[in-house]
Amino acid sequence: MDRQWKANVTVAAVIERDGRFLVVEEDTVDGRRFNQPAGHLERGESLVDAVAREVLEETGHHFVAEGLVGVYMADKGDGSDVTYLRFAFFGRVTGVEPARALDDGIVAARWLSGDELAALRDAHRSPLVGRCVADYLAGRRFGLDLLYRHEDQA
Repeated sequence: MDRQWKANVTVAAVIERDGRFLVVEEDTVDGRRFNQPAGHLERGESLVDAVAREVLEETGHHFVAEGLVGVYMADKGDGSDVTYLRFAFFGRVTGVEPARALDDGIVAARWLSGDELAALRDAHRSPLVGRCVADYLAGRRFGLDLLYRHEDQA
């Protein structure tokens, strides 16, 4: 019997403050990498709740999503059949828990300029990191009303 293929649904946050972007520096199987705060959607979770949870778990910052930068799809790139469907949000942080323990593998949360992040392109966790920032800087913005979750309407 063939296994049914499904994309991995992920969320990411493009958070800019004073010309700097909040990113995570993390240890992965491919070495040290940089990424937006991001992760997988969990069962029963809305996309907006998922991105707020991931930002808190990976950076210690409280995040309020204000809209979408875009929806992106990319293969893992390692020859596997893994494909990621990424919902990239923009928004603002409303506070930080500096003593909060971060997710396993996260080395640090860092605020980097667009140029600093671009200089680290070879160490991006995914090609979507740079693309999401470029789209954000180009002014791509979509309202949260673009998202519909039937359970929210019950």
